[in-house]
Amino acid sequence: MGSAPATVGEIRRAQRADGPAAVLGIGTANPPTCVAQDDYPDYYFRVTNSEHLTDLKAKLTRIYYWNKRAHNELHIISGKKSGIKQRFMHLNEELLAANPDFTDRALPSLDARVDIASAAVPELAASAAAKAIAEWGRPATEITHLIFSTYSGARAPSADRRLASLLGLSPTVSRTMLNLHGCYGGGRSLQLAKELAENNRGARVLVACSEITLIAFYGPEGGCPDNILGQALFGDGAGAVIIGADPVSPVERPLFEMAFASQTTIPETEDAISMEITKGGMEYHISNQVPRLLGSNVERCLIDAFDALGVSAKWNDLFWAIHPGGRAILDHIEGVLGLDDGKLAASRHVLSQFGNMSGTTVIFVLDELRRRRAAKQEGKAPEEWGVVMAFGPGITIETMVLHAPGSLEGN
Repeated sequence: MGSAPATVGEIRRAQRADGPAAVLGIGTANPPTCVAQDDYPDYYFRVTNSEHLTDLKAKLTRIYYWNKRAHNELHIISGKKSGIKQRFMHLNEELLAANPDFTDRALPSLDARVDIASAAVPELAASAAAKAIAEWGRPATEITHLIFSTYSGARAPSADRRLASLLGLSPTVSRTMLNLHGCYGGGRSLQLAKELAENNRGARVLVACSEITLIAFYGPEGGCPDNILGQALFGDGAGAVIIGADPVSPVERPLFEMAFASQTTIPETEDAISMEITKGGMEYHISNQVPRLLGSNVERCLIDAFDALGVSAKWNDLFWAIHPGGRAILDHIEGVLGLDDGKLAASRHVLSQFGNMSGTTVIFVLDELRRRRAAKQEGKAPEEWGVVMAFGPGITIETMVLHAPGSLEGN
């Protein structure tokens, strides 16, 4: 007599991983053009042929160096007080010379922008992904799922399809594309990767986030203040992460285990952060209330996350990977949570060296964080538990609790 057929529940249990999802490799990449923040006002007005706007340039230069009175709040702006020293960009003077319409938001330049982004976005992502795959240590053909997040293009087949070709992924790879998630795209992608890895035994998920700001670049004349200020805040970059559960030793070496993830939307904040595609590119709005709104809500998200795990956490006993949307956001969160100096050092470093790269940025912070943990002074053990947080339109807050047990410290 044959054995009884398995129940659906038994089949599902067999399909799931035994352990939690873990970060198995991280990679980042930037385009070659680097602009020092102190030089940016002169650079911006020169490349947009706007040097005749002397009054506006003087005004914006003052704003870049902090104009609290004009905003009544700590605004997400650029300059010495922003903590940004430099940013990397795909857009350069040669590209602008070939596309002069990019400097005038009233001209219909969207098609040309999308043409450039459709090639550049997946190529930059491929550079980051190659590094993540190399650290992971297994062939790219063994990636089972791909999640790609960007706001920098709108075309089908999309950037995920092109990236799969560039990397030589299997034709059976399961692809998911996230568009226009903005600064929370990286956090959303990590949570989706966690769920895929834990619910599909043997799955290996490549998360790729890639952004280039030329989709939202134009000159200062006629532009709204949010967009003009954003020209000096946002940078270009790509980040990639390999996620999988039940790591195969000795090839796979987990960096962080993903213990919990959630998404929270702050009520009545639909207009606080917004993005809109127009004939002249992308326009965005960022309210000067964003730091305050986040500061009023992040602790509740953290309490809920650790309560769900049954873990008692003191905020200063954790390691932190916070999306550095701007210095004001980091300052507000640091103050609300009572964090010690240096707790957000990885986020501040990334903001300083790269600016805000939208959803990509949190992957850069994770990469910087793991380097800092590896370099901890002898005799001082790194923190065991940590948090990833990302924020974007909605206002949406992504929260993830990470675990790095003692056995992972040497990674």
